[in-house]
Amino acid sequence: MKFQLAINLERIDNGLDMRDVRDHTLDMVQMADRGGFNIVWAAEHHALEMTIAPNPFQILTWWAAHTNDIRLGTAVAVAPYWHPINLAGEAAMTDLISGGRLEFGIGSGAYQREFDRMHPGLKQSDGWRYMHEMLPALKALWAGDYEHNGAFWSFPMSTSVPKPLQTPHPPVWVAARAPITFDYAVKEGCHIMSWPLTRPFSEAETYKERLDEAMAAHPGAARPTFALMRHTALYENDAGRDTAIKAIQRTLGQFENLFRNLGDVELGFPRQIPLGELEGREQYDAAMLEENLMFGSPDDVIAKLKRYEDLGVDAFIYYASMGLGHAEQKRSLELFCKEVMPAFQ
Repeated sequence: MKFQLAINLERIDNGLDMRDVRDHTLDMVQMADRGGFNIVWAAEHHALEMTIAPNPFQILTWWAAHTNDIRLGTAVAVAPYWHPINLAGEAAMTDLISGGRLEFGIGSGAYQREFDRMHPGLKQSDGWRYMHEMLPALKALWAGDYEHNGAFWSFPMSTSVPKPLQTPHPPVWVAARAPITFDYAVKEGCHIMSWPLTRPFSEAETYKERLDEAMAAHPGAARPTFALMRHTALYENDAGRDTAIKAIQRTLGQFENLFRNLGDVELGFPRQIPLGELEGREQYDAAMLEENLMFGSPDDVIAKLKRYEDLGVDAFIYYASMGLGHAEQKRSLELFCKEVMPAFQ
């Protein structure tokens, strides 16, 4: 099993100075680089302080200058927010600057709130259609001259400038949960990253079944790398556990606001929906969170990861961004590098 890091520049409230957020994020990326992580992922989000990432390629170029070996991925570039020529060029430039370390992740977008601002009139549930049209166009632009006449974009003969350093192009990943996306990934030769949110292990089993079904539907297709992401926090005592649970519950309360598209966001900070309003909802129960997420002691986490490895998960994505304090985040990652990863070498 390989290990990857997903980390955002994040602020849960305005009590943190952005310079401290910047420095902390780079520290975490450098720790992952030294610790042997395979890939670090940067998201794309807009007008939200909890995920400060208006251009993932800018973030990856910054990280590239301060790391040696770790590969650099977009998780994900949101297809409906880009023009194909622009996206092809930005990705290729990042691959060039980083010395061929780009992992290109593409997706359809997360929150209706962002669609209302970045692509007014488009439903989030229709974003996948843009991804399906975008990806073949990108591959063609990276390969040479290409003219496009599609449902969402049309442009005369053009090409990506520059071209990617990797040939024929950087590895391509898609964010997948729905069966149609697993099928598309296998058909197009893409690797897969999946996020079960706070759902139990059975959700990961469902994703593996969808991958198996897609492979059966496309005989002869190469098997993609199957990566699975979970919020992760390692701790050494009950106090550490309580701090981590409180942090993830707070963050999930803000996510719930966004998923409901309540519009209750001030200066980029979504209002946290109080847990009292979420009582009876299993995904916020403390015991359930500790069981389903990658929370616990190093031994607990090793045991959980072994289950995913046995299921057929090729790479685990350590999702570090959850509102946890900077010192606790670093201690968790340190424990993971020193005590968990050696069990999988």
